[in-house]
Amino acid sequence: MLAELKTSADVILDNAVTSQPSVAGVVAMITDRHHTIYEGAAGKRRLDRDAGMTSDSVFALFSTTKAITATAVLQLVEEGRLDLDAPASHYSPDIGKLQVIEGFEETGAPKLRAPKRSITTRMLMLHTGGFGYDFFNETYNRLARERGQPSVVTASKAALMTPLLFDPGERWEYGTNIDWCGQIVEGITGKRLGQVFKERIFDPLGMQNSTFELTDAMRSKLAIVHARNSDGSLTPMDFELPPQPEVHMGGHGLYGTVGDYMRFIRMWLNDGAGEHGRVLKAETVRMAEKNHLGDKKISPLPGVIPALSNDAEFFPGAPKSWSFSFMVNDEEAPTGRPAGALGWAGLANLFYWIDRKNGFGGFWATQILPFADPVSFSAYLDFESAFYASLKQRNVA
Repeated sequence: MLAELKTSADVILDNAVTSQPSVAGVVAMITDRHHTIYEGAAGKRRLDRDAGMTSDSVFALFSTTKAITATAVLQLVEEGRLDLDAPASHYSPDIGKLQVIEGFEETGAPKLRAPKRSITTRMLMLHTGGFGYDFFNETYNRLARERGQPSVVTASKAALMTPLLFDPGERWEYGTNIDWCGQIVEGITGKRLGQVFKERIFDPLGMQNSTFELTDAMRSKLAIVHARNSDGSLTPMDFELPPQPEVHMGGHGLYGTVGDYMRFIRMWLNDGAGEHGRVLKAETVRMAEKNHLGDKKISPLPGVIPALSNDAEFFPGAPKSWSFSFMVNDEEAPTGRPAGALGWAGLANLFYWIDRKNGFGGFWATQILPFADPVSFSAYLDFESAFYASLKQRNVA
């Protein structure tokens, strides 16, 4: 299996960086419950420089940060310090100040009213709290354009103080919910989120290259975000999250290596056990992986700001649910990913999956905007499909 997988995966990575259009560079890995079984790197960290992409290249992880924040929340639930169904304002009072937006006045001022119920941490973990993103929601985009609502990439508290798009708990919409979960973790622990991660997740897992604040050593290995132009070409962007962020954004703020993320995925594959200590109880992992949305389903993501995201959906037409805090594909995916597996993505076209049934997980890392880049996303699906083809062949043999 490993020899066949390496051959097919290497070809996919090579094609991704040599085809026209292409990706600038990519790192991809697959792990079983014990160790990484495939790792590959191809292309360059930055197209206008000579440095090649390597397996220890550093990426802005964007929303793949969310699962780590959710893990910190679950730890506090285990310890009895956080009640998922208590008002979130008990732990982070500012969230209780937010109102629901019901459109705009003729002057352009937002029409606001009090929410019908309190936001809970459970709602935040499930993206039913009422929050969105300006690149996926036109109301937030208008608030940004006309009312100066700061972008989440400013890593500011002001960026979180947005109106709610609907009454808490009424539907699923992807947004800044997990950033608020980070604020709740800080409110309970009295520590910055990065310190909580280091002490309670990164150290037990041996994740030494994951941080909210880049070191010089990490910056020297940084893969640069590229913009996809209308003709398919790529332009390097001088984009970097704030070096000393006001808020450690639990929804998108981490930098790290794919190898570090493999250690995190292995923890989820191993019922919460890490290389240097337990991170979650086995019963917590089994609870968290289930669909917690009930009959609600997650919806496609409309690309409202073309420079940041295309229209996006995993496995179009297939029903998908949400756990604490991953997407769950309710049916077997076209790639071979089994029903009930976990996964998600990051804005700059990073994608991962966690298959607890078979004991494998994978990560595909590029740095391209907008999201749902056809070149990177299709190559990622080929990468995942190649793995499951190899797994099927091994099982038949």
